[in-house]
This record gives sequence, structure tokens and C-alpha cells, in this order.
Amino acid sequence: MTLAELSKKYGVHSTQISTWKRAAIQNMTSAFTRRGTDPETPSRAEIEKLHSKIGQLVVERDFLADASAQLLGARGKKW
Repeated sequence: MTLAELSKKYGVHSTQISTWKRAAIQNMTSAFTRRGTDPETPSRAEIEKLHSKIGQLVVERDFLADASAQLLGARGKKW
């Protein structure tokens, strides 16, 4: 919609809409940043725990792939 259409539709002066738009564009990046500590940063203990879990899952996957190959023989699919 044009500025005049928006002004008429919402009953707000076009200068005010322009001011709001300018402020929104200038502050757009700060609207999507979090203040304080970054909650996305994992702790060292979490990283170690996840590495341990990855190792466990790799061992289980390899075990099941070998067992599957033994049961199915040549018919089995290789990962």
C-alpha cells in the first residue's frame, strides 16, 4: 500500500508513518538480538556429554550393521 493509503486506512498522519518506518529500519537488528548472556552457548560439560553420546551411538550403529550383515549375508545393504 502507498503511504497515502496507509494514512487514510489507519487515520494516522503520513509523517508519523514515515517516522515509524525509519525507526523500525534503524532498530531492526537490535530487535532480533538477545540481551545479557547468550543462551545458545553450551557449557563445557554439555559438550563432553554430547561427544560421549555420539561415541556411544557410533558404536551401537557399527554393532548393529555388523550383526545385520551376518544375519542377512549378501542380501543385506551396506551403510
